[in-house]
Amino acid sequence: MIIEEMNDVTKEISKAFQRLIPQLTQNTNPPTFDELVSMGKSPNSYVFLAFESDSEKRIIGSATLAVFQTPTGWHGWIEDVIVDQDARRQGVGQALTRACIEKAEGLGLKEVNLTSRPTRKAANALYQAMGFEKRQTNVYRFPIEKSG
Repeated sequence: MIIEEMNDVTKEISKAFQRLIPQLTQNTNPPTFDELVSMGKSPNSYVFLAFESDSEKRIIGSATLAVFQTPTGWHGWIEDVIVDQDARRQGVGQALTRACIEKAEGLGLKEVNLTSRPTRKAANALYQAMGFEKRQTNVYRFPIEKSG
């Protein structure tokens, strides 16, 4: 398995997201080609891709590190860790998460956060085994519907 930061977007990368996003959520459409290009150019998003191997360039997973600044400093969130159902339990999620952590360290961040639904038992066990600490907080969502 090879982990690479997404710099250039190809049709293969776009097709991979069409395949992977529905494995993460049914509530969001996969990103368009142009949206992926925008993410790749953003100074605040770092998308990592897991490839099966050097010779087999099939994408088997992805994770994104999002960084932003507030009055209390720079913050990092690991988002959308997705591993293709055929590649699970092979260390792909851990490798993608580790790539995000290493990028955050390189950017000088003091910590990274992530969330994971309680029903994702394997993912939660992985994050705890990697040293993530469960926070005592509530996460709230306010749905903003598009009007017009």
